[in-house]
Amino acid sequence: MDEAVFTHASSSSPSIVVNYPLLSAFVAFAVAQSTKFFSLWFKERRCDLKQLINSGGMPSSHSATVTALAAAIGFQDGVGGSVFAIALVLACIVIYDATGVRLQAGRQAEVLNQIIYELPAEHPLAERIPLRELLGHTPMQVLVGGILGVIIAAIGYLIIVI
Repeated sequence: MDEAVFTHASSSSPSIVVNYPLLSAFVAFAVAQSTKFFSLWFKERRCDLKQLINSGGMPSSHSATVTALAAAIGFQDGVGGSVFAIALVLACIVIYDATGVRLQAGRQAEVLNQIIYELPAEHPLAERIPLRELLGHTPMQVLVGGILGVIIAAIGYLIIVI
């Protein structure tokens, strides 16, 4: 390959600090997770720091993150390029996984936990730590996360343009 291609790509690449799509994804994740944390605090008046990293719940931070990434790439580079195509396909896979596989795994965990709770105290499985039940997302949680991601990417783009 032409050496100029490698030189040009490396010299014009933005640093990670000013990488607008990456920052959009991180901000979307942080806002979605913070929303879960503050929602719990307002509803139940309790502080649960695990909400800042837990999966599941409203809004979907998975959807917010991948849609912010794809939207930011689309805003920055246009929607006709290969990088946008990759980001869009990644977003679709993550969203499908969040509403399909992970949601069903969470529902299975609920059933298994109920079975374990009903076991007699002397049963060897009765002392098991419960399985995590909140793993996936409902379609509404994914939709809100996706909208949040696009809004954050759009705000970031407006900040960069202005």
